[in-house]
Amino acid sequence: MTEVNRTVPKGFDVDDNNSIDVSDASSGDVDSAESGSSDSFLVDDGSGGQDSEDPGSISESYRREIRTFVIRAGRMTDSEKRNYSELNQVWCIPFEHRTLNLTDVFGNTNPVTIEIGFGMGHATAQIAHENPDMNYLGLEVHKPGVGRLLGEIKAKSISNLYIIEHDALEVLEVMVPDSSVEAFHVFFPDPWPKKKHHKRRLMRRPRTNLLAQKLTPGGFIYFATDIQDYAEEALEELSATEGLVNRYEKFAPHQEWRPRTKFEQKGLDAGREIYELIFEKAE
Repeated sequence: MTEVNRTVPKGFDVDDNNSIDVSDASSGDVDSAESGSSDSFLVDDGSGGQDSEDPGSISESYRREIRTFVIRAGRMTDSEKRNYSELNQVWCIPFEHRTLNLTDVFGNTNPVTIEIGFGMGHATAQIAHENPDMNYLGLEVHKPGVGRLLGEIKAKSISNLYIIEHDALEVLEVMVPDSSVEAFHVFFPDPWPKKKHHKRRLMRRPRTNLLAQKLTPGGFIYFATDIQDYAEEALEELSATEGLVNRYEKFAPHQEWRPRTKFEQKGLDAGREIYELIFEKAE
């Protein structure tokens, strides 16, 4: 996950209605995710393709849910802006209330891995580049990270990676077919360290039930964090998720094929241990 600031910006807080309290904030605004518009790779789900008025906004039903993210202010470099402008229509799939046909998206039937919150996308690009026989879909709301990953896609001539710039849970609920995902990568997600915010953590039921629902039999969730209490909670939540089985007795050994992220390095530099979990969907 994500290589953006994992805590709410200084002076900001999030209340139980998903609002950001800026009463004590000295500066900074909150960006909003934006999406393009295209009907490619989509299957009509009978809803008529009705979206919210802002194509990058969260739908009304999801506004009532507890969000697992905050869209934080972040300035884009000139190269990120250029990449976003030039490549968005090529490698970004717009959020719409329709079901993706993943075979049409990638032009093949190779297994699909979804990364939730890829941050600046360095690890995402490396994994996709090193595994051309796998397909990858990155979900992220941080526009500078989207721009950076688009640049990596172009620089490395990657053809097996697409991006959806939108709330990951809504994308999974609306656009991703059940039993269609080979793997989920969730690397160093926002740990929401305050106890009152733990309910926003991604690795909690019923969110883990949704991930399990989208996995193919034998597919897996690969989670990594440097926050011990989040790791222990995720172990409990995944263990209690119907249909999932821990590949290991408890925590997984480090997977050598996974590139080290910036957040991971920060955790190591601070003397924190890295915790990894791999849970598979029973066949």
